[in-house]
Order: sequence, then C-alpha cells, then structure tokens
Amino acid sequence: MKEIAVFEDPVKKQPLKLVVLKLEEVHRPPFQRDISESLKKHLEMAIEKLGFLTPIVVVEKEGKFFVVDGQHRLEAMKDLGAREILAIVADESLYHHILEFNTEKPPNVKEKSRQAYRLYMDLFEEDASLIEADLFTYFKDPVYITFGFVLEEKEKRFPASFYESFVSKIDEFLDEPLESAIEERRRRADALVELNQVVNDKFAELGFENALQKGEIVRKAVQRAFGLRVRVIEEEFYQAIERVKEACKELSIEDFGG
Repeated sequence: MKEIAVFEDPVKKQPLKLVVLKLEEVHRPPFQRDISESLKKHLEMAIEKLGFLTPIVVVEKEGKFFVVDGQHRLEAMKDLGAREILAIVADESLYHHILEFNTEKPPNVKEKSRQAYRLYMDLFEEDASLIEADLFTYFKDPVYITFGFVLEEKEKRFPASFYESFVSKIDEFLDEPLESAIEERRRRADALVELNQVVNDKFAELGFENALQKGEIVRKAVQRAFGLRVRVIEEEFYQAIERVKEACKELSIEDFGG
C-alpha cells in the first residue's frame, strides 16, 4: 500500500485515506453481488477512454483490504491488465454496509433516454460532422437516442419502457454524420409516435382502463408479427414498425384471454 493523503469526509467527518493498492491486495467480500459482465465491459471501455477517475472504497479487515464499493471497477482494471488501483480506505465498521453504497436509484428508461438525447445534442453542437457510429462508447444502446428524440421533441408522455424490448432489436447506430443522423433520429421518433397512436386506438377499442395494459398490447403485437420469444428481428426499422402496427390492428379481446 502506498499512502497518498489523509482527509475527512465532509459530512460525518470520519477519517479516510487515499492510497494506491496492488490489485492482488484487494479482495471481494463473500456477500458481494455477482459480477455483471456487461457493466464490467462498459467500465473497461470508459476507463480506456477517460482513465481511472473514481477510486474504489475499501475497508481493512483482518489484515486484508475488502472492496465495499467498486467491485466492477476492480474487475475491469484486472481485465485491462492494470497492476495497481486508486482506493479510499474507510473504517472497518462499513464492512457490512455494502447495500448502502448502492442505494441510489438506477435510471429508468425515460431517464436514460433523456440523458442520451441531451448528450447527443451537445455532441452535435460541438461538431456536427462527427459520425454517430463512432460515438457508440458514449451511449449504451441506440434505442435510448431514438427514445430521447421522442420524449424531448415529440411526446413527453411516450411510454418508452413498453417499447424497449422491441425497438432495441431493430435500432442501430447510424454510419453517418450527426448533421444528417439527427434528422433520421427524428424520423424514427415520428414512426414510434405513430405506432403508439395505433396502440392507444387499440387500447380504447378493447375497452381497457389500466394504462399498463398498453404494454401488453405492444407485447402481443410484436409476438403476432414476429413470433413468441423472438430474439432477433432481421427487418429494417421502418418495415418492422409497420408489421407491428398491422399486427396491433388485428388483435382482438380473445388475444387477451377474453
């Protein structure tokens, strides 16, 4: 361990140390959650692009350092071939408080989408010649960009979560500059607004009252168009949208158990 600084946290005034640890010195408590391979991969990409900017938090217990916040960053650094990691050493009393380190609510689909839109527009204003596909490391999934355009420019109450599974199978990053890609995103947003109107019409026709049943209409329409448990949709974006619209129009009350 190489100590860099000693300080207090600004709220509880507890003593903390900023240190550099060898990776083999850091251990995972047995009650840590399972590693998410997708999250770890995203962190690897972010660290390679931006550097390691957020220290992990460890506690010293029985002569060993256990990570209580940042196990995915730790595993990402291992995969990247790093030998050392920046860490904050907190008091051993925090050892069993791992859940407290993860109490912040993860963003929902709408929040992710609005954030993606704002980032997209910032990049557009900075350099409209940037190729959208080259910016994939900034966005987890292109579907959030499209949803962002719907929510921020077209329909603020668009139920994005109902469409996430379907649209994620047909959306993709665009191999064109932002100055033209931005218009394509708006066209895709318009297509989703039109599809949502068809779903709303079917909702009214069937006499449903619970808004959550709109999600079930979307699910049934996608199944009718592409089959049960569809994992991959080969058709391009607009063709797939049209197929789901037509399938939605064909649904009857019998499709929902009468």
